[in-house]
Amino acid sequence: MAVTAVVEPTPTAPPAPPELLERDEDGQRLGALLWRPGPGWRAVSSAVLGGGIGPRAWVMNVQVAHGYTRTDPEAHLADLARRAGLRGPGVGLMTAAEVARRGTAADGGAVAVATAGIDVRGWAAAPGPVVPAPQAPGTINIVVTVPAPLTDAALVNAVATATEAKVQALLDAGHDCSGTPTDAVCVLAREPGTAVPTEPFAGPRSLWGARLARAVHAAVGAALPAPGVS
Repeated sequence: MAVTAVVEPTPTAPPAPPELLERDEDGQRLGALLWRPGPGWRAVSSAVLGGGIGPRAWVMNVQVAHGYTRTDPEAHLADLARRAGLRGPGVGLMTAAEVARRGTAADGGAVAVATAGIDVRGWAAAPGPVVPAPQAPGTINIVVTVPAPLTDAALVNAVATATEAKVQALLDAGHDCSGTPTDAVCVLAREPGTAVPTEPFAGPRSLWGARLARAVHAAVGAALPAPGVS
């Protein structure tokens, strides 16, 4: 009986680590993390700027002051991107957490970076009425890069997997919550059509989903404050 070896597809190289930018705003020195993946990448994101699925030339996770009161965060992020010299479609996330204190982890080529502010936290399925109101940007932001092409369905699956890993990290760290009301996720993956086969799945037991989950779990765990500390 002939035995055929299973050869794992070789992904392309991941993007360079994010740059740390700084600016003066609202009387404070505030930071931002900037990814420049270059051409051939697309993202799925829940971010206020550049959310959805599509090609993205950059991703920026911007720190804002505690007590942020602007009601135009999308315009604010777009202005900061222009000031940073960024061009083309991108993703802009926002947080009051100190982005320089990020958590970073890698697993098999998947790389996750998380910033975590949990001043306002709780359970997603909390009882009681929902009162529409602007939410303070405490926020756990997660940016993951997967150096392999994913289908649209797999990109959506990757967001779910990253969220599961985030909640696991919160519970493992002793926090009694599933996140904050303003948590955001961005997953960057190679565009389909390259020499590497497109992955149809990104659940936690798939090849890239498992790697993504482990990287996100470790990155969020590294970024979280200790229990009892906001």
